[in-house]
Formats: sequence, C-alpha cells, structure tokens
Amino acid sequence: MKFALGDNLFADAIENVWRANERAIAVGLSGAQGSGKSTTAVRIATALHERGLRVTICAIDDFYLSRTERLELAEKFHPLLATRGVPGTHDIALLESTLARVLSATDSDAVEIPQFDKAADDRLPYPEWRISRGASDVVLIEGWCVGARPQDLKSLVEPVNVLERDEDRDGAWRLYVNEQLANDYSRIFSTLDLQLMLRAPSFDCVRAWRAEQEAGLSRSSPNAQPPMDDATLNRFIAHYERISRWMLEDEPADLIADLDTMRAPHAWRVRNV
Repeated sequence: MKFALGDNLFADAIENVWRANERAIAVGLSGAQGSGKSTTAVRIATALHERGLRVTICAIDDFYLSRTERLELAEKFHPLLATRGVPGTHDIALLESTLARVLSATDSDAVEIPQFDKAADDRLPYPEWRISRGASDVVLIEGWCVGARPQDLKSLVEPVNVLERDEDRDGAWRLYVNEQLANDYSRIFSTLDLQLMLRAPSFDCVRAWRAEQEAGLSRSSPNAQPPMDDATLNRFIAHYERISRWMLEDEPADLIADLDTMRAPHAWRVRNV
C-alpha cells in the first residue's frame, strides 16, 4: 500500500489542529475492517515524529471486554454480545481513563495500555500490557467504529443480513448496540479534536479485506483459536455490517480519504460533521 500522500495530508491536518489548541490532542482514525488503519496510523505517527511531535497510538480493539466479560454480557442482555466488535463490547471506562492518563502524562510518567489478542479472542494479562512513556502531543485512536453515530430508530427495524434476521428477530441486539453509540461511545467520541476516515468503496470489498487480515493474524499464543473458515468469517463480519454500512453513508469525519479496492486513496474530502 502507498499512503505517503495520504499520511502527509492527515499529518498536516493533525499538526494544524495541535498548533491551534496548544495542548495534547486526541485524533480518531476510522475505517472498515482490513482497510489499513493500523498501517496508516504508524505512518502518520512517523510523519508527525519527523515534525517534532510526540505521538501515542491506541487501538480501540485493545479495549475489548475479556471473553469472560462478554459471555456475562451475552447472558445478561443478548447472546450476540459474546462476539467482540460492536459498540457495547468495549471497556469504555478503561478506554476513557487510559486516554485521560496519556493526554495528561508528563515526561516522567508511564501509562499502561491494554493489549487484546485477536487470535485468542481475549485480553492479554496485565503484565503483558504496553507501556507508553513520557508526554504526548497527539493521541491517535484507531478503530473500525471510532466516531460512529447512532442510527435513527426507524433504521433499526429491517434486518441488514441473515444474522440479524435469524438471531435478532425482535431487534433487541441492534437496539442495545445503538443505545451504546448514543451514550457511552458518543461521550468519548465527542472529546476527539479531529476525526479522520479511510472510506472503503463499498461494503462488498470489506469481507475480502477482513479475510486477508484473518490470515495474517499471529497464532503464536498458546490460547490461539484456529483460523476462521468461510462460514465462520461471514457470520463474524455480519456482526459489523450494519454499522459499517451506516458509516459509509454517514461519513462521520472531518477529513476523508476515499480508497479504491486496493486500499489506495484516490480522492480527499473535507466534511463538517
């Protein structure tokens, strides 16, 4: 993937916001599964480092609830919440406290940042968390649903796929997820100083991207799960489909990079959200 131009445009926007605020800022980077968010975040951070800015990257995926916590959530509210991904399956309190600590950190501070092992489908134990040392000028939060906004309740009525039709017949799961977006997630997303988006050309290419991502997962952990077969992967992606499609329509970002099917940006747009 070639993102040099994009990294510079994203880096320009971040630097401008940082200079305007004269304080540490929080920046969101969203994009569908497999769109290259993690790679882009690292390249943006590198471009900003070259300009003298200190950057800490946080992935919202690292704040998923543990498998045990999700099973408890599934038993209490809805079985579909056992699967990580949708709003409601993250530890928002941990995310908020971690971001607050990183944004306020001084040169002598160290902040523990959780790590999630997707192959094992569980959060790593505390001793294996990443340590962010020193102050940051920019905290870059990347994740597929970063910045997502709740849908109108009428939009929740019709299922978007077989999963919703057969396993969420009364709409309770999608209503729960939407309520999380309207409350805890909206609160934390509203604190972002800038929102960037890698926009997929359509949802149709997301499955292929996510399949590539699945094949590339490290399975060195003793608790690693076997790779998903096609049926399992399709069902997994179905959990994300509604919000992914909604974000492609809603475009909740200040600066958008339109991607082609090879994940290369071919157009740039500024939006007022």
